[in-house]
Amino acid sequence: MKLRYSPTSPYVRKVMVVAIEIGLEGQIEIVPTDPWDPDTDLPADNPLGKVPALITEDGKRLMDSSVICEYLDHLHDGPPLFPPAGEERWRALGWSVLGDGILDACQLRRVEGKFREKSMQSADWITRQEKTVERALAALERQVSGIGQAPLTIGHICVGCALGYLDLRFPQDDWRTGHPALAAWFANFAERPSMVATAPEN
Repeated sequence: MKLRYSPTSPYVRKVMVVAIEIGLEGQIEIVPTDPWDPDTDLPADNPLGKVPALITEDGKRLMDSSVICEYLDHLHDGPPLFPPAGEERWRALGWSVLGDGILDACQLRRVEGKFREKSMQSADWITRQEKTVERALAALERQVSGIGQAPLTIGHICVGCALGYLDLRFPQDDWRTGHPALAAWFANFAERPSMVATAPEN
């Protein structure tokens, strides 16, 4: 398998954490890719021009980190990261949505702040993304005692990668203040070998 890869993409990190957790990282060839390069051939593997994109051994092109993670999860025989049914599945997917929502808001905020000219930036738009993140963090703080110690699922991985991305791109936000239970959970989760191995450098 080949993975279109960018070292600071939190969505790529999700895929790599999953691969390590289920023991498949050795079967994935990393293809360094700059999605912002106007001459990139990335659209041949993902028409949306985004990373990650996975090219499977039989030539399928898979897009979107959540789809790729679920595909990888079905390739191993260990405990599933995507619970198959029942309350455990809905808890895992709920956390996954909150984590991905944080990432999406952070990406929108970063693009607005970095790639648009200062005169064209919208303070209201940036504030909207900040409030989205704060609501998601508040929800996770309320829920973490109930599911934070549950068996590892895709929900934990999505949230872990989202909090790591906040630290990478917006350290000035100090998200830990006001979210002590979530901060304690992340301090422990960030020590997992899969998280340490995939930690991005700014």
